[in-house]
Amino acid sequence: MFVKVCGITREEDALLATALGADAVGFVFAPSSRQVAVPIVRDIVRQLPADMMTVGVFRNESARRVVEVVNEIGLRAAQLHGNETPEDCRWISERIPVTIRALAVGSPDLDYFDEFGADLLLLDSPVPGSGEVFDWSLAEGAPDNRKMILAGGLDPTNVTSAVERVGPYGVDVSSGVESTPGRKDPRLLRAFVEAARSARPVAAPYKSQSSRPFDWEAEE
Repeated sequence: MFVKVCGITREEDALLATALGADAVGFVFAPSSRQVAVPIVRDIVRQLPADMMTVGVFRNESARRVVEVVNEIGLRAAQLHGNETPEDCRWISERIPVTIRALAVGSPDLDYFDEFGADLLLLDSPVPGSGEVFDWSLAEGAPDNRKMILAGGLDPTNVTSAVERVGPYGVDVSSGVESTPGRKDPRLLRAFVEAARSARPVAAPYKSQSSRPFDWEAEE
């Protein structure tokens, strides 16, 4: 189970997520209570191991600026969390290692997800970034030919049920493991990673797809 910890604002939280076995950490550059400046992220990334997937989260930023920030800092991926067009997303994906397109459950864009050219789909609640849990049965409407990361109000108490119900490739957490916005709670984060990794989905359609391997993944 791929585990992404988003909303990282401090070096100690990034190192904690790494030590607990998370696969990715996300840094929010869009306006948010967890927004973090480019120089701070650059310094944090320098302290992380090379195999950690570092993700910049953008919302309605220009395609050129997204590519500039990702490559300047040395991030491994960009997560597009706004109204980015398929054309902008494809332009970005041609210039950075990995692109994650975040869409709300029920979004009409899910019907033509392939046009975005993204490597991963992040499926969020109807109000993306709100930390609200949505009806997981709605995830059945997501495309099954791409690896999907499930987000939206996940925490240590519900991630096992979410994984068993949806069978995603990965899970994304932010507010569900925090003591205050932007500050991760070590006990909650540890419990989340353990619960996510111990879950046994009834069916895992996203794990069986033959999308291209990424360099942080072990060979199957």
